[in-house]
Amino acid sequence: MAEQHTPRSLIVTFYGAYGRAFDGPVPVSALIRLLGAAGVDAPSVRSSVSRLKRRGFLLPARAADGSAAYELSEEARQLLEDGDRRIYGTPRLSQKWLVAVFSVPEQERHKRHLLRSRLARLGFGAVAPGVWIAPAHLYEETARTMERLHLTPYVELFRGAHLGFAPTAEAVARWWDLTALAKQHEEFLDQHEPDLRALQSGSDPTPERAYRLYLPALDSWRRLPYADPGLPRELLPADWPGDRAAAVFAELHGRLRDLGAGFVQA
Repeated sequence: MAEQHTPRSLIVTFYGAYGRAFDGPVPVSALIRLLGAAGVDAPSVRSSVSRLKRRGFLLPARAADGSAAYELSEEARQLLEDGDRRIYGTPRLSQKWLVAVFSVPEQERHKRHLLRSRLARLGFGAVAPGVWIAPAHLYEETARTMERLHLTPYVELFRGAHLGFAPTAEAVARWWDLTALAKQHEEFLDQHEPDLRALQSGSDPTPERAYRLYLPALDSWRRLPYADPGLPRELLPADWPGDRAAAVFAELHGRLRDLGAGFVQA
């Protein structure tokens, strides 16, 4: 989770959690106020917004009062909607697998790198060069991603069962770095479980305090359902920390998100 809590990451997290609820584009002044509450200074907000604009995530617009503002591009909205299903949903666990087989001509090798990086971001594990695997419930999101990036001519997708020859749990441990994934869950717990314990033993926080707690917790959490894409529980180690991490985030989300919205809309 090396990129967490950078100004750009927090802005993306803010739009995912609260920015879409604004009545129109989010004014720059509001971004500066709200990211300032999360510890990001105004110059960093402006430079990060500029980078997100260059990437096509944000589009310049005008607020109702005519002031400078930014709105999400259609691609960004689709990305955030896909993210909602991952971040807030419960994975549809099954024993079926989605297999992506790709071949890219040497003269287009930059697309080979793009394919690998996008499959990795979606949560795929590597079986062999040009062969990647993920839980079958990721089909729709994978198909949308390949279509959005114009990569469908290079990829074939298959759905099926693992038939051998190693036990599936052993194969999963080769396809994914389970030690690294467990460490990410443990880091999340180290950072945010103490906040939950404090909330459980105290009174409700103010809207501003709820916002200050929720935004970094969501920023930490939102990558985990991609790194750990809903692998069947019986294929994971007995002491897997992902269950506890998911429960901690779910309770933080339930306690803080709507309360923090009061500060955002103030």
